Amino acid sequence: MVAFAHQADWIGSSELGEEIVSNGKRGDARISICVPTWKDGADALFASLIRLPGAEHCTLLVFDDGSQDSDLTRQLARQIDRFPGPARLISAHRNQGRSHTRNRLFELAETDWILYLDADMQPDDADFLNRYLDAIDAASGAGIICGGFSLRHATPTRETRLHAAQSRMSECLPAARRADQPGRYVFTSNLLVHRAVLRQVAFDAGFEGWGWEDVDWGLRVETAFPIHHIDNPATHLGLDADDALIEKYAVSAENFVRLLDNHPTSLRQSRLYKQAMRLRHLPGRTWIADNARRLAKWRVAPLSLRLLALKLFRAATYGGAL
Repeated sequence: MVAFAHQADWIGSSELGEEIVSNGKRGDARISICVPTWKDGADALFASLIRLPGAEHCTLLVFDDGSQDSDLTRQLARQIDRFPGPARLISAHRNQGRSHTRNRLFELAETDWILYLDADMQPDDADFLNRYLDAIDAASGAGIICGGFSLRHATPTRETRLHAAQSRMSECLPAARRADQPGRYVFTSNLLVHRAVLRQVAFDAGFEGWGWEDVDWGLRVETAFPIHHIDNPATHLGLDADDALIEKYAVSAENFVRLLDNHPTSLRQSRLYKQAMRLRHLPGRTWIADNARRLAKWRVAPLSLRLLALKLFRAATYGGAL
């Protein structure tokens, strides 16, 4: 348990020059809720958190990774002021990426247990925090507890139907299914982790941009600590439109190569790697990728066909990077 001193209206800076704002509240916290954000006010997430039973046993840390937006800073400051427990907003002067942000939140947290929640998530129900508090009570030592994904509160549109279908197929999985490959299904968008894990296994800042840094971290954690999967999902509200989703797949190829270098044995058994290797030297691979991209974006096509095209596009793109 960590006691926080009263710091009402305190504004200052860290040793790294980050601007820090505190809501000035005090209390004994068991969990640090750590929210990385960039150009996102996270309204739905914070509106849920302030109402959840168990929030009084948590502290909130929000890390703005270099948005450099004064209106957003004021909005986030108002959000933390409403949180029932101690809360701080840390604003970095420049964007340094997803891995750095999560490592920095760990450094700033003062509790043994840290709950990572992405800014575009929303807890599915009122028992969300209490389930994690119960899981801490049942834990026999350091490890990580993965709550899982859902789309319960999301409203897919014509522009985001493809991403919703992809998420349902590959991410919105029950705990029993995720437990079959515990390290592979570590999603840092909804993850409770003991600080001893983060002290020993940091996120690899060599992963730049979007994709695969959480899988790399999960596979490394798996060799040293227990990974428990439970059914305590949060909804991914931030569904991407077709162009944005496909672009994320396109730019994540180098991160996939880094993942393969770090975990060759695990990755070479994966279906994605095998498909990418089959397409790697195939004549016309670029043509295949271009046409798969077009088909994935063709909204009059059956959704099942668009999903197949999306998979083919990623495999062909990754094949070109191997």
